[in-house]
Amino acid sequence: MKIEILGVGCPKCKQLTSNTEQAVKELNIQAEINKVTDIDKITEYGVMMTPALAVDGTVVSAGKVLSKDGIKKLILK
Repeated sequence: MKIEILGVGCPKCKQLTSNTEQAVKELNIQAEINKVTDIDKITEYGVMMTPALAVDGTVVSAGKVLSKDGIKKLILK
């Protein structure tokens, strides 16, 4: 599984990264977590508001900081 945090490094982006890392750890799954900070790459995803979360290349959330539990639900879909 490939998970990407799309954002330029603001506090909300950092919080989403932290929540994502905790969710993956608690689910005990193998996942590659990457941060995408290049604004051109972010817009290629069609994201206009950050932070955003993409799972296996599909944006599942944009413009808000998801809770750890919210991220777990999205990962398990």
